[in-house]
Amino acid sequence: MDICTTKDPNPCRVIGVLDDGVNSLSATALAYLRTADVVIGGSRTLALLEAEIPASAQTRDLTGQLKAVPEWVRSAREAHQSCVVLATGDPLCHGIAPYLAQHVCLDALDVLPNLSTLQLACARVGLAWQDARIVSVHNKDAGEWVRGSRPEHGLYQLAQALRSQHSLLVLTSPANSPDRIARLLLAEGLGEEFHMAVAENLLQTDERVYAQLSPEQAAHMRFADLNVVLLWRTCTRAEPVRFGLNDAAYQQRQPDKGLITKQEVRAVSLARLQLRADSLVWDIGAGSGSIGLEAARLCAHGHVWAIEKNEADVAIAQANHAAFGVSNYSLFHGKAPQHLDGWPDPDAIFIGGSGGELDELIALCLRRLKAGGTLVMNFVTLENLARATQALQSLGATWDVLQLQAARSKPILDMHRMAAENPVWIVCAQAAQNKEQT
Repeated sequence: MDICTTKDPNPCRVIGVLDDGVNSLSATALAYLRTADVVIGGSRTLALLEAEIPASAQTRDLTGQLKAVPEWVRSAREAHQSCVVLATGDPLCHGIAPYLAQHVCLDALDVLPNLSTLQLACARVGLAWQDARIVSVHNKDAGEWVRGSRPEHGLYQLAQALRSQHSLLVLTSPANSPDRIARLLLAEGLGEEFHMAVAENLLQTDERVYAQLSPEQAAHMRFADLNVVLLWRTCTRAEPVRFGLNDAAYQQRQPDKGLITKQEVRAVSLARLQLRADSLVWDIGAGSGSIGLEAARLCAHGHVWAIEKNEADVAIAQANHAAFGVSNYSLFHGKAPQHLDGWPDPDAIFIGGSGGELDELIALCLRRLKAGGTLVMNFVTLENLARATQALQSLGATWDVLQLQAARSKPILDMHRMAAENPVWIVCAQAAQNKEQT
């Protein structure tokens, strides 16, 4: 963004417009439009205000040509022409103004905001909006949401926000429509936790407001292309335990429970992963999913990619995912390194099982780790511990080993004894500074 020291004498006016056209404009905004030499806007907005645009003015349709707009503005200003950009509602609320500010000198813009359509929708249903989270799903069509969808999905940010917010105001698109949003709520098990309102064609003669819908109802309806969605909780959001859940909180193999990283080992392993709120995490050999799912809760603004080769354990991990209340966890059925080439480079990697190709897997993980990232591995056999440390040594990695053995109290008659858990070796490693060594 360019920085200017003085206000430009001929700024580009960025004017917010609503769908009642000229009636939504102030006298000042209307005067700027009626005296403009260049008018830039979307095809709908230009048509809406056609009668107010001077016959001598150049009009430029920005539909599908957003990247050209900064140059159009610069050219007009260099020619000392008065320039107006027509935007929808408040140009600074998911509108064009921030984009122009990045590409044109900030002081060369004069923003004349209007009401946001979200404000209008809240007014129609009487919903206070000062604490609401605004989310735009005006993205490319990524298809229906399914549990475990990855961050590139157009509804991902909304799915994340639903987990932490009491009320949300959603800017939609024809593809990411209210019914699709309702099906997202149902897929994530949130259908009973939210009410919906949909406001269609605001300020037009065919305006319609559905003030209170259940996601189940909305999922089977069709709505006008021009709409906004309001969502608010029907009950107080529960604050889940994020770290150190009891083993019994997870479904496990029956009749012999297993393939879960025990609570004590899980806590230390997660601590050694050095997770941040936005960390990207790999969980290789997910088992019941305990490490990855707790990591997903800890990394509320990040994402976890997990892989498990055993089909029965994948089903168990999926069931735990469904019960866990996170939308930033993607589980894959396969044997690493399958699928890993399609995952982004991680900040942290946990290996709970390797399927017998440990040397190659360690080398791959160290290559892919981001700078400063950590690889954590759990082993219960001396042979795998030896293989791992030898591989790390040969790769020039920085590493250490922690042996952890816990004992849990168990009743015996009217007393208690200590029963030892199996010892586990926790191996932590960072890639060599010169990654070419790996």
